[in-house]
Amino acid sequence: MLLTDIDQEQLKNNPGDFIKKAIRDYSAVSPWNRFTPFPDEPIWDEPLIGFASGDDPLFQQYKTIIGDFHPTPRETLERYCESAGIGKKDLSSISVISFIFPATTKTRLEMRKETAVCTLRWNHARYEGQEFIFRLSRYLVALLESQGYIAVAPELSKWWETVKLPDGPASTWSQRHIAYAAGLGTFSLSDGFITPRGIAMRAGSVVCNLALPPIPRPYPHHKANCLAFSGGKCRSCIQRCPAQAISEKGHDKIKCQAYLMNGMMEVFKKSGLESAGYQGKSYIGCGLCQTGVPCEDKIPVKA
Repeated sequence: MLLTDIDQEQLKNNPGDFIKKAIRDYSAVSPWNRFTPFPDEPIWDEPLIGFASGDDPLFQQYKTIIGDFHPTPRETLERYCESAGIGKKDLSSISVISFIFPATTKTRLEMRKETAVCTLRWNHARYEGQEFIFRLSRYLVALLESQGYIAVAPELSKWWETVKLPDGPASTWSQRHIAYAAGLGTFSLSDGFITPRGIAMRAGSVVCNLALPPIPRPYPHHKANCLAFSGGKCRSCIQRCPAQAISEKGHDKIKCQAYLMNGMMEVFKKSGLESAGYQGKSYIGCGLCQTGVPCEDKIPVKA
């Protein structure tokens, strides 16, 4: 969908369908959704898309669950208006658009074989795939603004940052928590996010003042899709983690980050892969706990 080719009737009568079509159309044709080393392959499969009300009480709870540094969508849009000099606008309706991009089958199958270092496809999905998500986010903002709405991609805003906490880093805008609020999945023992298309994915979001129908959260609690918390026996991610950063107690962010920045890079350099076209100077990405596990590409079912 081009900014000059907009279905005004659909935007007015079915804004949710309009946004979903815009995201899917962009993803299907964008040259940024292609691997540089494998130009005929898309980086991501078709996205999952969800909406949440910006005034959902859950967002206020995130200030306790995540930290008081995590703004609500309303605070985010108000901050954006102030910083952009927009002044007081109609913020009676605030919506959050969340999108999930699942890894392709080829990317996942390759990663299943690895035990210490990610594959070239996974590495490029981490960097090129994230750049694509950023470009999609900017496109959505431009699309909404072209129709007179206010929109912002919080992860691309000047106030987004990583906060250092005693138990490891946290973000001032958690895409996984946003996706949970938008009905797209739940958390796992490994701290990953299990969607109907699995845990091997990346996410993005945009906040706007277009009224969109919230997606109901179809799960009883925030870890319902993980077998370790739904009566199953899985815990496969514990064995998949080379850093021993996952245990019955959950995910140790400090151990995980240490392996990403040091342990994995040491293995990577010794493996002779430095000339293979990988991206990232301090870390190349991991994802071992997101592949070779029952929740890799679906919500696992208790046996």
